[in-house]
Parts: sequence; C-alpha cells; structure tokens
Amino acid sequence: MSLEAAPALADPIKLTPTEDVRLRYERVEQDGIARAADAVTIRVRSGVAASSGPWSALVEAQGNLAIVDHYDDSVGHGAGYPVVGDPENIALYRAQLQYKSAPFTLIGGRQKIGLEDERFVGAAAIRQNSRSFDAVRGQLSLTKHLRADLTYAWSVRTPSGINGRGAKPTAIGGDNVFALLAQDTPLGTLTGFAYLIDQDEAAVQGYRLSSQSYGARLVGSRAVAPKVKASWQLSYATQSDYHRNPNDYRADYYLVDGALDVHALHVGAGYEVLGAGNGTALTSFQTPLASIFKFQGWADKLTTTPPDGVRDLYGSLGWGWPKLGAFKAVGVQAVYHRFDAERVDRRYGDEVDLLASAKLARYGISARYATYRADGFATDTQKLWLELTWAL
Repeated sequence: MSLEAAPALADPIKLTPTEDVRLRYERVEQDGIARAADAVTIRVRSGVAASSGPWSALVEAQGNLAIVDHYDDSVGHGAGYPVVGDPENIALYRAQLQYKSAPFTLIGGRQKIGLEDERFVGAAAIRQNSRSFDAVRGQLSLTKHLRADLTYAWSVRTPSGINGRGAKPTAIGGDNVFALLAQDTPLGTLTGFAYLIDQDEAAVQGYRLSSQSYGARLVGSRAVAPKVKASWQLSYATQSDYHRNPNDYRADYYLVDGALDVHALHVGAGYEVLGAGNGTALTSFQTPLASIFKFQGWADKLTTTPPDGVRDLYGSLGWGWPKLGAFKAVGVQAVYHRFDAERVDRRYGDEVDLLASAKLARYGISARYATYRADGFATDTQKLWLELTWAL
C-alpha cells in the first residue's frame, strides 16, 4: 500500500487593516477679499488589504468633514472667502487588485499614482480629498538596471469630491497614457517619459488642458565626504496640444536642481521654467495632474501656468534631527521663490515658505506658513497650516 502526499495548501490569505486620520487648521488671508478663510477639517481613511501569494487586493474609503467651514470650498460653499480646496466628502478612494512577481507588477482599478517627482502625475496628497485614478498600471524590470512603467487611466478622481461640478468636477474622463523607461547610469537614474493627458470634459477649460509631453529626467546623488552628500536633478520636456484641445501650441519645460546635505544641514537651489507658447491663455506649459503643491510655492498662486509662462528661481535651507527628546524625524525648513514671466520681461512676485515638523509614536505634527508678495501677478496672500496626523 502506498500513500500519496496530500496536495499543498494554497497560500493563506492575510488581512491587514488600513487607517489614518488627518486633522488640519488652514487660514488664508488674501488681498482683495475682505474676510479671511478659516478651515478646520478632519480627513479619515479606512480600509482593508488582503494578500495571498503574488495577489493582493485593497479597498479604502475616505471622508472629509468641515468642523469650521468659513472658507470657499471651490464647489459652491463659502462664497466671499478665500479658497481652501477641501470640500466635505465621502467616497471610495481606492479599490484595486494587484499581481506582483519579481520582475512584473500589474495593478488594476482605482488607485493612487505618483510618478517620478509628481511634476506631471501625482496624488495631490496635500489636499484632504487626494486624487486617485481609475487605471491599469504595469511595471516591468527588463534588466537589473532597466525598468519600464506604463499606465492607462480612463478616469481621474479629483480633490473636488462627490459634490464637484462644472470646472471642478468629481471626475474627469479621458484616455490618459503615462509611459516611462528608466535606466541606471553612473550619474544617476535617467528616465525617458511620455505623458498623454486627455482632459475630456468640456467644462474643464473647454478641453484646453489636454496635452502631450515628451522628455527626460536625470536624478542622482553621491557621497562626497563622510556625512556629506550631493544630489542633483535635471529635466527637460516639450509639450503640445493633444486630442480635442482646440489650441495649437508648443511649449518647453526645464529644471536644474542641486542640493548638499552636510550632517543635519540641507542646502538646495534650483531653477524651473514652464515655457509660454504664443502668449494666449492655456498655450503655456500645463501640468493639471501634478501634485502642484510641491512646486512653485505653497501659496498656490501658479496652479495654472500664466499665458507668459513661469520662471521659478528658488533656494532652500533646512535642518533635521533624527531624535529630539521624545520626538523623531524633527525638521525645520525655509524656501524662497522668485517668480518671473518666461516670454516677456515681467516680475510676478516673491514667496517665502516655512515648515516645522516632527513625529511622536504614531502621530505626526507640523506647522507650515507661506507668504506671497505680488509684484506683477495675482495678489498678496498669506497661508497658515497646523496639522496633526495619526496612522495605524
């Protein structure tokens, strides 16, 4: 008599809850608007991830409640106040299925996507209702040093939430394609990219934010002495109209950025240019799917590139402590921006941004301030954020 081995059991299913809470106070004072905005909002995300072998699934909902709502939420509430783009909301944030093996990852469904530095495609994580994408994304390691990343997204879920309307809709449909090919080199990672952005909603600038951008980006760092590291970024792209965009234009993008970390000190500087086309509205270089808060100042005066483009000359200074008493990852930072037009000789304004942040166990705390001084564009604006986060 012989016994056959019992078949191996399938990989067990592991369930992992996800939970995070963000409580924020934001104040905005803007010349030309008599009343200041005061917003106290609390954002809660809750979900569950299930995994078994190479397969995993994630479902996550998010809700945003305005405890103090003295602000223009950009979708119909609070006219007469400055804008704070955090409307009340409850929605499905992510619902995705993933297959992951050593060389290949495939993700389908509603998902968060942040590509490279998020200059072209990002989650807009600063907003309480962050952006997500209904998409299919594949990532493939072709060799040890060569990687491909391809996404097709048919809908963009915006920070406007379920009450979005008009030029600020809940979602923007379209055939979006994001393609990247990254190669490791002695000078850093060199990435060629193509971003085909299809804003296929007439209410959103009459399709004028649809564009095709092609370019390359080099990012690298190197230790130059004990506890001294130099880092750099170089990027170039060219953009033109795409799909149903009625404008016929071409504009260029440039970035040169360098930083030096010496022990706990960080010093950085850069020059970013979003070029102009023919000088008319929305013929300049646009990045409507960017995590725009990370670029050109926190006062949000240049979220849409002006007709004459933007030149942003900036410098930053920071200091960090791995541990300070009971707190970890303590840091302070200051950034200065000078904004000018690209197509003509015109000064836009200056901005100073300040940040202090720290972590305590599962909590994060931060205080952030931005002041924009207008010279030839927009109006003087001051913003203050106080934030407390908790994550499971």
